Amino acid sequence: MSAVSVEPLKKSDELEKLAMKYKALADPKRLEILNRICMKKTACVCDLTDEMDLPQSKLSYHLKILLNAGLLDKETKGTWSFYSINQKEMNRLISNQICNVITPSC
Repeated sequence: MSAVSVEPLKKSDELEKLAMKYKALADPKRLEILNRICMKKTACVCDLTDEMDLPQSKLSYHLKILLNAGLLDKETKGTWSFYSINQKEMNRLISNQICNVITPSC
């Protein structure tokens, strides 16, 4: 009998990217941000700052993490950046039950 070679399921860099996505989802504030963006369909930092009672710098930090993880899409119009849920990526990463908690109307 010959030995069967078993290859890793994913490459190291793919595992790192996946871990980054789940780390982004592991923060309650970021889950709240995702939920609020989903309810609005699209939002800029100015839309969320007052609603969430967070300083602009802190909110931008969380948005950057979500964007880098591929959980948000960003469209720039003039000097404003508008964020929306990357629904395809959210559906790929999380179960329907969790998805309905974060993005109930999406």
